Amino acid sequence: MNAILTSPFAFAPDAALEAREPAEVRGASRADVRMLVSDKASGAVAHHHFEDLPASIRPGDLLVVNNSATLPASVPTKHGWRVHFSSTRPDGSWLVELRDGPGPYLGEVPGGAVRLPGGVRLVLEERFGKRLWATRPPLDSVPEYLARHGKPIRYSYIDRDWPVSAYQTVFATVPGSAEMPSAARPFTPQIVTRLVSAGVGIAPITLHTGVASLESDEAPYPEWFEVGEHTAGAVNAAKAAGGRVIAVGTTVVRALESAAGDGRVRAASGHTGRIISPQAPPEVVDGLLTGFHEPRSTHLSILEAIAATDLLRESYEAAIEARYLWHEFGDVHLIA
Repeated sequence: MNAILTSPFAFAPDAALEAREPAEVRGASRADVRMLVSDKASGAVAHHHFEDLPASIRPGDLLVVNNSATLPASVPTKHGWRVHFSSTRPDGSWLVELRDGPGPYLGEVPGGAVRLPGGVRLVLEERFGKRLWATRPPLDSVPEYLARHGKPIRYSYIDRDWPVSAYQTVFATVPGSAEMPSAARPFTPQIVTRLVSAGVGIAPITLHTGVASLESDEAPYPEWFEVGEHTAGAVNAAKAAGGRVIAVGTTVVRALESAAGDGRVRAASGHTGRIISPQAPPEVVDGLLTGFHEPRSTHLSILEAIAATDLLRESYEAAIEARYLWHEFGDVHLIA
C-alpha cells in the first residue's frame, strides 16, 4: 500500500498514482478508466470500469452535468512566468494567479504589473486570498484573447502540454472554466446514448470553475453559475418520482445547491459563494460521480457531506490499495 489513512482526509497518495496523460493515450478511449463504486445504502465498495456506469445507475435517476467549456487560461508573461486567468467577479474584474511555469504560485510581483503577449499590461490591483490577484484586463474579450495567446493550465504532475480539446468534456458548450470540470471527462456519446436508453435522465447546469488550490487548501471563492428552468424542473420531477439526483462533479453539487431551497431547485444564476460541508449538507443531491481528491481539500468535505465517514475511509483505502489514478486524467468514483 502506498499511503496511510488515519482519517478519510489525512493521507499521502503516491506520486506514481498521478495520471500524467489522457486516458485515450493510455488506453482505447477517454472512457477507458476505472470506476470505484461506493454504495451508500449497503456500505459496499466495488471495483468497476467506467463502461459499467449505465448498469450502476437506476432507471429514473437523473445525472446532472456541467456544460462549462475549458478556456486556454494560461498565458506567458514577459518575465517568464505564467498568468492563470481564473474567474470573473460580480464587478466585472477578474481573479488571476501567477505561477513560475507549472511550479508554485508567486508572491509579490515587482511593480504590481505584468506584461503579456500582444502588448497587454496587466495591473494587479489587490490581493484576493493567499495567491490570487484582482485585475481589470484591458481587453474587449478575455476568452478571445486567451484563444489567441493561451494554453490549458497544467500542473507539475503533467509533463507536457496537451491541446485544449483534451480538456473538454462531451458536454462542453459554454466557454468559461479555467480548469476542466473533469468528473465528466470519461463520458463519450456512446455512453450517453446507453444511459438515456436505460431510462437515466441527463440535464445540464453551468458553473465556470476557477483555478485549483493545490497548495493552500483554501475555501472555494465565488464562481459564476446558472441553473436553467429545464434542469430545475428535471431535478424536482426526478425527486418527486423517487429517483436519485446524481451530480457529475463537485461543481454540479455547488451549482444545484446554490439554486435549492426547501428541498426544491429553482432557476437561478449569478456568482455563488455556497460551500457544501457536513455542517451545511446538500438538500437535493443524492449522489456524486467525481475523481479522487487531495487530502484536506474542500472537495473531500463535499464528499463527507454526501456519504458516511466510514464509507469514505473504506473507499479511499480501496482506491489507494488498487492503485487508482488521480487528478483530471485519472479514474473516477461513484458514490450513490
